[in-house]
Amino acid sequence: MSELPRDLARIAQAIAETGYCVAEDFLPSQPVRALGEELQRAWEAGSFHLAGVGAAAARRPEVRGDHILWLDPPAVSAAQRRCLERFERLRLALNRELQLGLFEFECHFALYPPGAFYRRHLDRLSSDARRTLSCVLYLNQNWRAEDGGALRLYMQSGGQPQTLDLLPQGGSLALFLSDRFEHEVLPARRNRLSLTGWFLRR
Repeated sequence: MSELPRDLARIAQAIAETGYCVAEDFLPSQPVRALGEELQRAWEAGSFHLAGVGAAAARRPEVRGDHILWLDPPAVSAAQRRCLERFERLRLALNRELQLGLFEFECHFALYPPGAFYRRHLDRLSSDARRTLSCVLYLNQNWRAEDGGALRLYMQSGGQPQTLDLLPQGGSLALFLSDRFEHEVLPARRNRLSLTGWFLRR
């Protein structure tokens, strides 16, 4: 059996050991830029809608202020195809190494306007246990710490509560187990762009 590429093996190992991982340069700069430009064009065309909360997708702007556009297969651009092919290789690697039983990947573009946030929550819905691994691929260019917009993970370390803040650097991928990590998105000072998705079990 052939060995896994080093980057995918590192992701699998991190998920096995800690339940989360940050993979820098998960996608090369060219498709990241192209995806970001696609997102911007769709935003300017009015294709996004305000995201909802829970299985009923209730609009609650005091909880969540991002706007989303679901990406339905088949991919409509070369950048989307390259991105989804990369996620498919990751799905196969995680199933091979960790036996997670990941069956498919669903995703949407997400845009947080300046000041928008998402309060602390879990991605696993109480009425639907299919979401297994949450993935956020950042599409921002030249993001700086002072721009804000960090993804904050809540976890335990040595029995003590701890947080980890991850800046949305373009091309990086944050992954974490959907039923284990509560998290929130902190307000940013500029548009915060991502492709957000979940690996699902049946």
